[in-house]
Amino acid sequence: MSTARPTVIPVALLFLLLAPLGQTAEPVTPVKLSGSPPDTMFARVQGCSTCHGPSGQGMQDDYFPRIAGKPREYLFNQLQNFREGRRNYPPMNYLLAYLNDDYFHEIAKFFADERQPFAQPERSMLSPEALASGERLVRAGDASRQVPACVSCHGPQLTGINPGIPGLFGLHSRYISAQLAEWRAGTRHANAPDCMREVAKRLSEEQITAVAGWLASQPPPAVPTPAAAGSWATPLPCGSQPQ
Repeated sequence: MSTARPTVIPVALLFLLLAPLGQTAEPVTPVKLSGSPPDTMFARVQGCSTCHGPSGQGMQDDYFPRIAGKPREYLFNQLQNFREGRRNYPPMNYLLAYLNDDYFHEIAKFFADERQPFAQPERSMLSPEALASGERLVRAGDASRQVPACVSCHGPQLTGINPGIPGLFGLHSRYISAQLAEWRAGTRHANAPDCMREVAKRLSEEQITAVAGWLASQPPPAVPTPAAAGSWATPLPCGSQPQ
């Protein structure tokens, strides 16, 4: 049986072919459809909702993170990173390839202003010893590996700081592990100086698993919004955060 596809004739050409000889086809008046979506940022960002939720609150899938309430400049930086190839995820790279910075600022502001409830913390399958190790890394770091504590950059409540450092609540452990592993391998980058690359390459596999597991199992604080800019100085220079 032949599997050749039938020839498809464009509609405009079909009108010309069917017009009586010696006459031209009548011009077609565009029809405005009723029920068109409103031209609002909420309508525009619905392309993000399949992966990140309608308002950026995140999805059950491990690898699609919550973006609601993140610092505006952090979100802007990530959009740029995907467009410029510093982060490699083909659907995001393709989606953002031809969008400009002005539009990125609008998208970032929309999600940064969202205040959505958090999902229940992840129930960790790690041992109590591993979780305790993860908490030590978060709160005190590891001087033997020159790893600073997570709280020294992301804040004592781990809510992040404006304008460019994100909070660490509401993320799946596999997502956190994957991002740390990509930074350590050099397949994820940020604006120079890339402080997370410096931190991640000093971590062992076990430490990445432990810190990701502990973070994902913690409930958010009562006030989960990022701290005001200038609330503290980071121990390493970060391209995403003014010093």
